[in-house]
Amino acid sequence: MTSFVRSIAAAAFAASLLPVFAPPAQAQQKVMKFVSWQKDERGVGDWWAAVIKEFEARNPGVKVEWTKVERGAYADTMTTLFAGGKPPEIVHLASFEFQKFADEGWLEDLAPFIRAGGLDLKGWAGQDACMWKGKPVCIMMLYFGNIFAYNEELLTKEGIAPPTNWAEYIAAARKLTKDLNGDGIPDQFGTGHETKGGAGVYLTEMMNYTLDAGGRWTDAAGKVTIDTPQMIAGLARWKDIVRSNLTPRDLSAGETRQMFADGRIAMKLDGPWLYPIIQRGKAKDQIRIAKVPLDPPVGGSSNILGIASEIPADRKKLAWDFIAIATSDRFQTDYATMAASTPPSPRAKTDGARAATPHFDLLVEMAQAASKAGVDRIPRGLEIQYNEFAKMVMEETQRMIIQDLDPAVVARTMQTKAVAIQRQ
Repeated sequence: MTSFVRSIAAAAFAASLLPVFAPPAQAQQKVMKFVSWQKDERGVGDWWAAVIKEFEARNPGVKVEWTKVERGAYADTMTTLFAGGKPPEIVHLASFEFQKFADEGWLEDLAPFIRAGGLDLKGWAGQDACMWKGKPVCIMMLYFGNIFAYNEELLTKEGIAPPTNWAEYIAAARKLTKDLNGDGIPDQFGTGHETKGGAGVYLTEMMNYTLDAGGRWTDAAGKVTIDTPQMIAGLARWKDIVRSNLTPRDLSAGETRQMFADGRIAMKLDGPWLYPIIQRGKAKDQIRIAKVPLDPPVGGSSNILGIASEIPADRKKLAWDFIAIATSDRFQTDYATMAASTPPSPRAKTDGARAATPHFDLLVEMAQAASKAGVDRIPRGLEIQYNEFAKMVMEETQRMIIQDLDPAVVARTMQTKAVAIQRQ
């Protein structure tokens, strides 16, 4: 699907949301709009619901209208809403897409609110990424490192030890991918990745393999570095995983996570949000959590909260109150437990999280490993153009898989196109 067609589709979808966002008939009730892709996610979705409940309790007569938009259509939909003058007052964006919104002037400078509210951001994980042209335009809500989850029963049945490097991992994935009913189609998969949906998520999935091969989209100075032996090797790994059907195809992240939790996928490289899903799956007693066998682990900033700049002052104040609740010590502590993730606040108490999440210290270790390696999903020098860059890479990668193209040729094509995108 071309970018133009996607934009038209996103515009149509966003237009369908506008009636939902229309002012309520009764003026007594004020509605604050909050759009998110995480509404139905176990753990973190429950945490957002708790934040909303607290916000509404503190602000009688104010209701949060929480709308879900699928991750694959999210950036285009939000762009259309902002451009059409109908932005959600409480802005939730992925950390790899807010830059374009900030560059358009659509995100409020939060410095006055931070000062007035006394929010101490010292040691707040990933907060530096929220600075845009010298101003804090958002609050980072998560900096993560991937974990490695595996189905111990499936591995033991095949005589496979948990892999500790790429060679062991790919060998295990091949052996664990099986046609169980003899119809010629795999029913059990060695690993699982999202292969449809948003380009940003697609690139993050690929990075599990490109990073371990030594590849980076850009270097520390922001120069495009795709046409390198390391990136070619990483692309070849991803092509092998997908083309060999070691992962199910054309499924969303949520679908692959559920398949893993139910015992149909043997190994999963994913963020800390995977654990609450595992706990409700059919195979929860068979699943173990370990250090990622690939080095460095995928990690980085995840998602942000901000305030739409072109809304009335009273609504900005309410939006900040929502952010203040989400960033409070109480709710940051709850985030660690409910979302089973590392909270960005250094003041969050994690004793409860350690009791509820046995591998919590591993989450911290993986986040620190990703941070030490300078890993982030946002390529330096392509922050504003990230969405266009990600779509290009996804399209070229899918073409590589479908047409069985040489990864070296694909890397050269990506390099040329990425440089052109960066110069726009």
